[in-house]
Amino acid sequence: QVNLVESGGGSVQAGGSLRLSCAASGYSYSRGCMGWFRQAPGKEREGVAGIDSSRGWTKYADSVKGRFTISQDNAKNTLYLQMNSLKPDDTAMYYCAAARAGYCYRASTESADFGYWGQGTQVTVSS
Repeated sequence: QVNLVESGGGSVQAGGSLRLSCAASGYSYSRGCMGWFRQAPGKEREGVAGIDSSRGWTKYADSVKGRFTISQDNAKNTLYLQMNSLKPDDTAMYYCAAARAGYCYRASTESADFGYWGQGTQVTVSS
């Protein structure tokens, strides 16, 4: 059974930084495709960043390019999202996701490419 658990969310002022973590059990990050998504109240879920660990590819939403970085620690089987220069528009619940085995084709920010999801961690950015 795959279990993804996010942590690291919180409240920060605009311009600040946070690092989100996603610990996995039952899933090996070293071979998979993973991603970070977010959803603000009243808005659709948005893909923020994706990584194909086998090929070393990454992909980012235009809204976070240059500010967010997705990475992983295979020894800890943990996925990270480093978020810098945070803006109030970054306020949302953030979710990590992982592709099912055999369905890792690319670094993606499309939710249809992922079969496993965490419960989310809240990020609030104040102006």
